Amino acid sequence: MSRRLVIEADGGSRGNPGPAGYGALVKDADTGRLLAERAASVGRATNNVAEYGGLVAGLEAALSIDPTATVEVRMDSKLVVEQMSGRWQIKHPDMKKLAVQARELARQLAQVRYTWIPRAQNSAADALANSAMDGKPVHRDLGTDAVAVEEPAAPTGPPPPVVTTTTLLLRHGRTAHTPERRFSGSSDLDLSDLGRADAAAAAQAMVGRGIEAIVSSPLKRCRQTAGAVAEVLDMGIEVDRDLRELDFGGWEGMTGSEALAANPLAFRRWRTALDVRPPGGESIVDVSTRVAAARARILERHAGTTVLIVSHVTPIKLMLAAGLGVGDEVVHKVFLEAASLSTVTWTSDGGSSVRLVNDTSHLA
Repeated sequence: MSRRLVIEADGGSRGNPGPAGYGALVKDADTGRLLAERAASVGRATNNVAEYGGLVAGLEAALSIDPTATVEVRMDSKLVVEQMSGRWQIKHPDMKKLAVQARELARQLAQVRYTWIPRAQNSAADALANSAMDGKPVHRDLGTDAVAVEEPAAPTGPPPPVVTTTTLLLRHGRTAHTPERRFSGSSDLDLSDLGRADAAAAAQAMVGRGIEAIVSSPLKRCRQTAGAVAEVLDMGIEVDRDLRELDFGGWEGMTGSEALAANPLAFRRWRTALDVRPPGGESIVDVSTRVAAARARILERHAGTTVLIVSHVTPIKLMLAAGLGVGDEVVHKVFLEAASLSTVTWTSDGGSSVRLVNDTSHLA
């Protein structure tokens, strides 16, 4: 008979979203012996994302103890239990990624089943999650002969200063496709005459804003817009490929009406979903993953400065969603004009604040 293990997992967020952490422990189901404990921060996130983090950590610990074991996962999150049991859909992109990771880990174990328990019965995992949010991560393996290890607590003394980074999010100027609102995702279009005027006006509006770096999508319409600003500010341009627009695949160059006529069902699903791809193109989830990577690189490389990011509609909307701490579905509810400016500030303690959206006053 294979060994039986129990995972108890939890996660929390102080602000939802806010500073978040997870806790997980693994016990022997027959003896009740504690075998492993895990607790770690997940940065700024929601409760549900943190709960999924606890599930993944618990499964990783169980797999390291005995990959032949049958496992019961106990959580007080009905959402996670129902979603992992296959009875509820998973819509949030961050939770989708973690769920895929959890399922891959579960497949490596003999059997995994999920049980909802009342919050009062999950106090040990809850305490570990709170330890993580208090800056005290835990990584203990108690079921082997190895020495128990607890990661060092946060250093005593005054906390490090909070660093604020400001991102100015500038959409490129108009192209030949803009007046008819044609999909131009991966199409490498030049700015039109009107677009060059947009870029010149935007460049003048960037004077005096304390910009210390300019980062652009690799597509020409963005590089030309960024170049106009760089010339006025006498600066160079960094190019980040992950800031490019969503690839519309077979719908490139079409209007929405034309795409609807070409693929009615796919287009209707794409307009309301996050994980649906145009034929041969990308989904919102695909773009969200790479834009999050670009944002992390920019905030690390240019921490404490003001950065101008010249990009496209979808990446800018995803940056705004991250700044608001809401799901990526907001991309379907925000409109951004050509050459419009939006602003988000990010703090090193996980905070963020959207200060401006779709400002076109510099174009008047």
